Amino acid sequence: MSTSLSLHHLTRPSNLSENAPLLIMMHGYGSDENDLFSFATELPEELFIISVKAPYPMAPYGNAWYTINFDAERGKWNDKEQAESSRDLIAQFIDEAVAHYPVNKDNVTLLGFSQGTILSYAVALNYPEKVKNIVALSGYVYHDILPEELETQDYSNLDFYCSHGSVDQVIPVDWARQTPNFLKSLNIKHHYSEFPVGHGVAPQNFYEFKNWLSERI
Repeated sequence: MSTSLSLHHLTRPSNLSENAPLLIMMHGYGSDENDLFSFATELPEELFIISVKAPYPMAPYGNAWYTINFDAERGKWNDKEQAESSRDLIAQFIDEAVAHYPVNKDNVTLLGFSQGTILSYAVALNYPEKVKNIVALSGYVYHDILPEELETQDYSNLDFYCSHGSVDQVIPVDWARQTPNFLKSLNIKHHYSEFPVGHGVAPQNFYEFKNWLSERI
């Protein structure tokens, strides 16, 4: 684990000594940097992989990109300020990583799960110049942390792989089903798949996004 950059992270070096495509993994709510890193060994060897740890510790363990609050009056609500802070922190971390590691700043992929996916959408749509591909697993678009003038942004370099479990009990599949039309409205390249699972990544889901990614790095 490295601590010299602004977010704790694990790395799996590339088989390329320089200019490697960079993949940054962002875990879900209540998890940590070890979670997604467990399948780093299954991904293309030319990828330089970084799995980052979210900045907000949770009790008794795990981390969050932002707090999800529950109360009687408001029900369930997100800490928007923390979400915006994490979004900008990830953007800063991308700059740090491309300066620190032997990677190609023009070939950066974000891979998120659940809350990590929500942040991946936000980073890509606020800082499209910093990323190229986004693998968005079991998440949705959190519109409150996107730019106000979406239509004026240049998103021509972005490409999204989005997937969701059709029986997801944590994030309703209906939320994810809104994403393709949203991306289409912005003329953003995208692929959307559903799999007959809950809040997780089915094996066939993994192989599909692995192939999608292999064609783009």
